[in-house]
Amino acid sequence: MINSTPQVVTIAGSDSGGGAGIQADLKTFQAREAFGMSIIVALTAQNTYGVQDSMAIPSSFIEEQFDSLAADFSIGAAKTGMLADVERVETVVKKLKQVDFGPLIVDPVMVAKGGHHLLQGDAVKTINEKLLPLATVVTPNLPEAEGFIGQRIVTDQEMVEAAKKLQNFGAKNIVVKGGHSQNKEAADFVLLATGESFWMSAPRVETASTHGTGDTFSACIAAELAKGNELKEAIITGKRFIHAAISQPIFVGHGHGPTNHWAKMRDIISIKETN
Repeated sequence: MINSTPQVVTIAGSDSGGGAGIQADLKTFQAREAFGMSIIVALTAQNTYGVQDSMAIPSSFIEEQFDSLAADFSIGAAKTGMLADVERVETVVKKLKQVDFGPLIVDPVMVAKGGHHLLQGDAVKTINEKLLPLATVVTPNLPEAEGFIGQRIVTDQEMVEAAKKLQNFGAKNIVVKGGHSQNKEAADFVLLATGESFWMSAPRVETASTHGTGDTFSACIAAELAKGNELKEAIITGKRFIHAAISQPIFVGHGHGPTNHWAKMRDIISIKETN
């Protein structure tokens, strides 16, 4: 029975306000019945108004966290979030190549809701070239996908083309999230390594409680994979979970509040297969 419980790790930054980052990931893991662990890459002084300050963790200590977890636990999946800068990205890449933490979900966190940059500009290229090829799934929103491919994404077809370009960069499975689009529904395009593709859509919710949506979505996928679920099923569950977390709000803080990790999932999203 040793290490038989599903285990998953988040490699990301700490959100002192509890709505995003490591804290959102751990809440999601718990909600999805996977035991969560963390490797903290950066700290933030943060609340629902925004990020007031941030500080990177020394690379040597990040490596110690990796080694500590690898020596004891049987981790079934990992996800990355805020990675801060080139040095931290390269450290994480180095250690991911040395350990076996299972499938890797890359949530390429670049900018906080309030506009604070959580990833230095020169680190985007490093993630593109060194981290994406290690990813099982990468889950950029539209601004993040634009940052990787270097061009605007407005139409559905441009989302499709962005996913193909990201796959050409080495990532295997892509979810381009459409929450920032102007469409009536929040539609995400999924391109799998097999060539299969589909759209996931759900009614758009007018709310200020959207802090940590990307973290929560990617953490749910990681938890499902750690439990042994199939990739497509895990991605669809992630969409159902984040829609529930947004549409059943809690009320915390004065600004962009957090999503609701206690929310109950409902079969409200639609799946449209593409040719």
